[in-house]
Amino acid sequence: MLTLDAPELYYLANFRKALAWLDAHHRDLMDEAEHAFVADFPQLPLPAQSLLVRLVMRKGVHFRVSKLRYAEIGDIPSAAAPLLERSWLIDCAALSFDELGALLLKDELAVHFARDLPGGNLKKSEVLDHLRELHTEPRNLVDWCPQLHERLLSLAIGPLCDRLRLMFFGNLAQDWSEFVLADLGIFRYEQVPIKPGSRGFRHRQDVDDYLHLRVCREAFDAGASVPEVLRQLGEFSTDNPHIGNRHQRLLLQLAQHLERAGELDSALMLYRDTHAPGSRQRQIRVLERLGRDAEALALVDQVLKAPLNGEEVQLAERARTRLNKRLGLPPATKVAKLIEDRLDLRLPRAASVELAVAMHLAEPDAPVHYVENTLICGLFGLLCWEAIFAPLPGAFFHPFHTGPVDLHRADFHARRSDLFAACLARLDDGSYIEAMRRTHAEKFGIQSPFVFWELLDAERLEQALACLPPQHLAAWFRRLLADIRENRAGMPDLIQFWPAEGRYRMIEVKGPGDRLQDNQKRWLAFCAEHGMPVSVCYVEWSE
Repeated sequence: MLTLDAPELYYLANFRKALAWLDAHHRDLMDEAEHAFVADFPQLPLPAQSLLVRLVMRKGVHFRVSKLRYAEIGDIPSAAAPLLERSWLIDCAALSFDELGALLLKDELAVHFARDLPGGNLKKSEVLDHLRELHTEPRNLVDWCPQLHERLLSLAIGPLCDRLRLMFFGNLAQDWSEFVLADLGIFRYEQVPIKPGSRGFRHRQDVDDYLHLRVCREAFDAGASVPEVLRQLGEFSTDNPHIGNRHQRLLLQLAQHLERAGELDSALMLYRDTHAPGSRQRQIRVLERLGRDAEALALVDQVLKAPLNGEEVQLAERARTRLNKRLGLPPATKVAKLIEDRLDLRLPRAASVELAVAMHLAEPDAPVHYVENTLICGLFGLLCWEAIFAPLPGAFFHPFHTGPVDLHRADFHARRSDLFAACLARLDDGSYIEAMRRTHAEKFGIQSPFVFWELLDAERLEQALACLPPQHLAAWFRRLLADIRENRAGMPDLIQFWPAEGRYRMIEVKGPGDRLQDNQKRWLAFCAEHGMPVSVCYVEWSE
């Protein structure tokens, strides 16, 4: 007889670990039904526990018993009996035709609905499209297919398990397979101490608010109109920053939909209701489209006085140029034009233009690496590991975080300012080299939002430490901290090291017809301002 520690029941052991974690850390968030489930589940026979977890981890809620074959569970009807008694599973659920179609093969549909189908060799999607118009009322499986002689089990406890999964992970994008990947060593996670104040959800209302926003987002994705979604959303408010950000992003998406549909006045009103990044740029564009140039220019001035990031500055300056011209105002002071250190090459055609340039420029004593955004971010992650993974409230609340939940919030740096200051101070006293080596050795392979280990092995780390001046590292890292979401992209594609000489150069590669993107221009301007050697390589194919 199997016991809980049997290798075949790894998924059940992990599910029970999660329930124990929830019971220890989130009891006050649970309602009566969730408390009852957490208490009752471990009392079931192991086959019943195993079957329920298997079904919870599968896609969908309806399952044909003949398709459920698990050697460690054995007889499925026997395992299902305690679950049916508790109404965690139900028998003979009513199925819509689409639900039925997902359960049957094309040949089975052809047999059971032969009288309704035209001749010809139809695809399953065509069969479903034809039959859907004829069958609109839900029925149970026996009524749909009397000759099938098949039993159906349907998962009734799924929504409750989803709420528990949400409490555990803080989102519904992750699932119970995280345990398996960690057990197999495929993913390794930093072990951050979880304190009582670390949770993402502080109150039951936070859980309800998250699910309410998800329902509204799903309605929008399914085709509901913006007014319908807003009515469903209601007078939504929250003091939870994590959920507040989701709310702001949803409003921004609704406003963008209205703008694309040409409903500019409604879009403008909704843009003004959200503080999501990008909202002010869109307001300026909508005001321009409405011919309200003076209002647009006033908003441009507000943005330039207190910009959120470099992208806002760049777009606002362009808008000011357009608006001044249309309003007959003197042109604004011109922004200094980016002066490129240009490199032109003609190379044989290759699948990757970046790798072709890297091979062409590489020398025995001066290797070239295709790093794009990974090197600077990786070095930052090594130096500032302690600050990034600091156990602050709301940053980590389960064992499977790749990085802190608030990584892209505006206050990410401010909440850890002393910790980051201590990390960056190592660049001044020279201790950064040993600190980064130590982190690389001790943390190698652990999931990180900044370090891509396969692209930052020990050899490449040593080359970077030998060639990159600490003052350049400090400048890059401070720019990252100013706006992580915006500034972690747009860095040059290649880097060339001269370890014997202690110098480097970065190279942005542009293939035929390609041009610099805005975020790349901002990085190039930043590097030029700080005297960092960067070239832009324009490639033409030689044939």
